[in-house]
Amino acid sequence: MSRYSAAEIEARWQDAWEQASVFRAARSDDKPKYYVLEMFPYPSGRIHMGHVRNYTMGDVIARHKLATGHNVLHPMGWDAFGMPAENAAMAIGGHPKDWTYQNIADMRDQMKPLGLSIDWSREFATCDPEYYGQQQALFLDMLEAGLVYRKNAVVNWDPVDMTVLANEQVIDGKGWRSGADVERRELTQWFFKISDMAEELLDALDTLDDWPAKVRLMQENWIGKSRGLQFSFSLIDGPEGFDRVEVYTTRPDTLLGASFIGVSPDHPLAKHLEKSDEALAAFSAECRKGGTTAEALETAEKRGYDTGLRVRHPFDTSWELPVYVANFILMDYGTGAIFGCPAHDQRDFDFARKYDLPIIPTYLPSEDASPDLNEAYVPPKNETVFYNSGFAGEAHQTGNKAIDAAIDFCEGQGVGQGVTKFRLRDWGLSRQRYWGCPIPVVHCEACGVVPEAKENLPVRLPDDVSFDVPGNPLDRHPTWRQTSCPACGRDALRETDTMDTFVDSSWYFARFTAPRADTPTDLAEAAYWMNVDQYIGGIEHAILHLLYSRFFARAMHITGHLPKSAIEPFNALFTQGMVTHEIYQTRDDNARPVYHLPEDVTDGKLANGTPVEIIPSAKMSKSKKNVVDPVSIISAYGADTARWFVLSDSPPERDVEWTAAGAEAAHKHLSRVWRIVNEIAAVTSGDGSPEADEALLREMHKAIHDVTGGVESFGFNAAIARLYAFTNTLSKSTAGADAKRRAASALAQLMSPMTPHLAEELWQMLGGEGLIVTAPWPVADASMLVDDTITLPVQVNGKRRGEINVAQDAPKEEVEKIALALDAVQRAMDGAQPKKVIVVPGRIVNVVV
Repeated sequence: MSRYSAAEIEARWQDAWEQASVFRAARSDDKPKYYVLEMFPYPSGRIHMGHVRNYTMGDVIARHKLATGHNVLHPMGWDAFGMPAENAAMAIGGHPKDWTYQNIADMRDQMKPLGLSIDWSREFATCDPEYYGQQQALFLDMLEAGLVYRKNAVVNWDPVDMTVLANEQVIDGKGWRSGADVERRELTQWFFKISDMAEELLDALDTLDDWPAKVRLMQENWIGKSRGLQFSFSLIDGPEGFDRVEVYTTRPDTLLGASFIGVSPDHPLAKHLEKSDEALAAFSAECRKGGTTAEALETAEKRGYDTGLRVRHPFDTSWELPVYVANFILMDYGTGAIFGCPAHDQRDFDFARKYDLPIIPTYLPSEDASPDLNEAYVPPKNETVFYNSGFAGEAHQTGNKAIDAAIDFCEGQGVGQGVTKFRLRDWGLSRQRYWGCPIPVVHCEACGVVPEAKENLPVRLPDDVSFDVPGNPLDRHPTWRQTSCPACGRDALRETDTMDTFVDSSWYFARFTAPRADTPTDLAEAAYWMNVDQYIGGIEHAILHLLYSRFFARAMHITGHLPKSAIEPFNALFTQGMVTHEIYQTRDDNARPVYHLPEDVTDGKLANGTPVEIIPSAKMSKSKKNVVDPVSIISAYGADTARWFVLSDSPPERDVEWTAAGAEAAHKHLSRVWRIVNEIAAVTSGDGSPEADEALLREMHKAIHDVTGGVESFGFNAAIARLYAFTNTLSKSTAGADAKRRAASALAQLMSPMTPHLAEELWQMLGGEGLIVTAPWPVADASMLVDDTITLPVQVNGKRRGEINVAQDAPKEEVEKIALALDAVQRAMDGAQPKKVIVVPGRIVNVVV
């Protein structure tokens, strides 16, 4: 082969790896294990460059660990349940199962040409009955262990699609698919008791040293531990059965700035009052439309309804506060009631301004400061402020110290008690849809809710369903619901809710250790392979997926499916940046944007000559059409070019912009490497000078050292920069044939994790033994990393005049003599004698004239 042809070599080497079962993982006592895993994809039908970057990073780590003598597990699966498949069935007809499995086949076919070191024998999809049947077994074990329960809860309800929506599926108060106004409705739901583990999940974050600090902080904030005061306001002439309003606050130091009481529309008091107050009932119904996330409530207009009721302040019985029903208070945090302190909370400030309520500051920036009543004053809790209405004799104190003082004072006065609470709520897993894992319980009139017998698992989804009307097809299936009670044998009905898809992805890492086991895990396999040594995925999964996985690992240990050593399942976590691209658009007759694919634009114009508007690079999006098809890139340049480019252009934690010029440059470089090594391989004899041989081999060992460090620290772009430099050194070297072959072999090995197909070809050219993928990783000789000579710049009066080469251990006097003898130094001194010569060892020589 006279030139580099990716199409010719890549399929051939992939076949060779498959024939040799190089990536087939099996337990071994002879090698240390290493488990590398990328967050598995949803089968949308097409891979994108973000997939290429994510899986290439994992592949580099897996291949390097394989070469350094590890027993590597690198599996792949599919997060395959969820609403998109049902939406596709509604939009285009067909069945979610057919749509999903076809997409899996398509994406597998697109991924395999990348040459990933995946053990495909362990592949599964979460919609496989073999997988979700074991998930049902896990559910039953967790139910028995008291980790699952059922209760009434307020949920987001889409009245058109007739399903519960996750908070993320409510956009501007409307269902993300139907566009209908979302209602908050009370339904009976299944929950995992994750809140019982809040303290443990929080404390264990301190042990995750190899996780990004920002991810640990995000989890810490989501768990949200806080110490506050729980107490009651006494109602004045409240309705029968309601004599007080219980409140939990994390800022008891602002209690003397209270202006009003607010309760959730779902608070028992509000629900009681709305029975006899039509206006309040209408207001509460309106409040129940819209999202329930903190973000949604934060951005929504703050609205309230004055109930006419009043409460007494606990420290002054003559101080009465109005009671409002407010749209920004949720029932599932704290007590569903708050006291408002407008001076020190912007939300309360906006509310007070709207309803003309008092604004009473309890602290100020300093003793002589005047209140600013144009906005709330909310300093950091660790900042010292002046308390003009505090609970301790010490006026100048931090918020944290004042909170402790307020709790102590209130407890001493019998006004409530200090309580630690968590923001983390129990995980509601019920979903009113078809394409998910059926919840394995039945409803029996005689026995109530009864767990399905394990011998009846999996409870399979029926295939004969239709999506011609909204709602859950399982509810209207003619026969699927009918079953027998496992306890008494009488007629019973199956649960028609299915599980949240976060459940599917919260334990798949454990299933990969024994994907064909007849139980959720094989404990021996799990004990060997767990934990995941390196987990790679997007920052968008930093909270829920990782938090739920941590909970599941603990639950699986409690139920006997994982060893205790695996309760933190991911030893190291890396969150990669996105792949971005410019957006190309024109405008239609109504000035609306029309987007165009990158392949349809040349030199800023469409094929018909119409110029396009170029918008700065953004995350690749199908809707904006700024996507690059990896399949077309592989067809044009080969997989190794795509892999090399996505690793080389920026640090992996940052975004990388895909450009056609960048891909072309990557391909040219790989072609150049092929050409250089091909020329070296063709020369079988020939001596160079000893100095040239040693210089090349020193550079080889430095490259081995630097590239190894780059790969092991996720500095892939730095490793590739070093490989560029070493390639240039090799191309210019006058070393002999043997030295060049050694250096070229090392170059091939160092490139093999990034460009595995090209590396195999180079290895074969050079007569390497076996496959390069199984060859031991080169080790740098420490003695070759230290130069015998060093180059020192020489300055005269602070201006650089040249450089000298001296022995590493040359005495100062000799360095001075060589520096002063330099022609450029002599000219700069112009016959003058130096006043001083300063030698900074290993750094520089300064001559002062």
